Amino acid sequence: MTAILNETPARQMRAYWSGVLAMTLCAFALVASEFMPVSLLTPVSHDLGVSEGLAGLGIAISGAFAVVTSLSLSTLAGSMNRKYLLLGMTVLMAVSGLIIALAPNYPLYMAGRALIGVAIGGFWSLSAATAIRLVPLHQVPRALAIFNGGNALATVVAAPLGSWLGSTIGWRGAFFCLVPVALIAFVWQWFSLPAMPAENNRTRSGSVFSLLKTPLVAKGMAACGIFFMGQFALFTYVRPFLETITVVSAPILSLMLLIIGVAGFIGTLLIGTFLQSGFYRTLIVIPLVMALITAALMAFGHSLTAVAILLGIWGLVATAAPVGWWTWVARTLPDDAEAGGGLMVAVVQLSIALGSTVGGLAFDYSGWQTTFALSGALLITAALLAFFTSRNDTHNRSSS
Repeated sequence: MTAILNETPARQMRAYWSGVLAMTLCAFALVASEFMPVSLLTPVSHDLGVSEGLAGLGIAISGAFAVVTSLSLSTLAGSMNRKYLLLGMTVLMAVSGLIIALAPNYPLYMAGRALIGVAIGGFWSLSAATAIRLVPLHQVPRALAIFNGGNALATVVAAPLGSWLGSTIGWRGAFFCLVPVALIAFVWQWFSLPAMPAENNRTRSGSVFSLLKTPLVAKGMAACGIFFMGQFALFTYVRPFLETITVVSAPILSLMLLIIGVAGFIGTLLIGTFLQSGFYRTLIVIPLVMALITAALMAFGHSLTAVAILLGIWGLVATAAPVGWWTWVARTLPDDAEAGGGLMVAVVQLSIALGSTVGGLAFDYSGWQTTFALSGALLITAALLAFFTSRNDTHNRSSS
């Protein structure tokens, strides 16, 4: 990070705010592409002739390819200008959407999902460093806030928008709608991003993994990873649960997903206050609250009102949690924030892949109750690991 922050005076004097906004649009499209299958599992599985669990693996494969890409891109890209690398990732996103929309069978659908995983891993592994190179140093926090707004907006609208589009123009049409958005982002980035030659930094893969030698980092990353596993073991299969257990219509399904999204957006606005008043307490309480929600959903899953309230609370805390863990990275690794951020991307994507895979297997072979119980157990484990992380951090701070 230090190498990136020590920019030349000329670069510090100019701000490429149009480039920041173009990348924000790209971030929105990427996150929407990644999680749109959550609201389209049922029609995808029916059309392709596979189970809902297998359809859910589309999220798992994108996460797996994102992990591999995020850990290897810096080495593979070498001296390639980062502007053209970002443009290439945007093209991959458009191609992925086109392949998925036209996929005649399950293998081709999964190939499209793999491509979006490459785009996600590549884009996010470059995102922070790119934002830092686009604006003067004193405006970097503002640029990152705008950039992450695309992520937050997609989190709010992706699932309900996907559900509405799926019921209106079909799941293929829903995925195809992402193609023109990606193309607009490509053109905008082409004209707004400056040339960004590769930094003369050594490959960071070794330093990324060496961070795990520190007990505090290892425990924190484990807590974060288990949290995302628990979250997506359940959330990936929310639509089949709502359709078969709560028995909701298509309009109500879209409304329920919108409730989750809006509550999540509110949560991201509120979590800063809780992190300031009790940092680790917040990281511990969030998974515990979510574990209680999984139990309550198993008990009251047939009640529309109860499910709506419970999923609203789920969205409120689950969407806000990543803010806490990214703050933890900056707080724990102030001198290795770039390496820590890369490691976090890999951990989160791998955990999403594992969570949706395990949840899908449980859903197919043992039923939704097993999937929800597994999610609750993982979330409780995440809370315990967050507690041990806080103890380790407190000990380190008292010793220094």
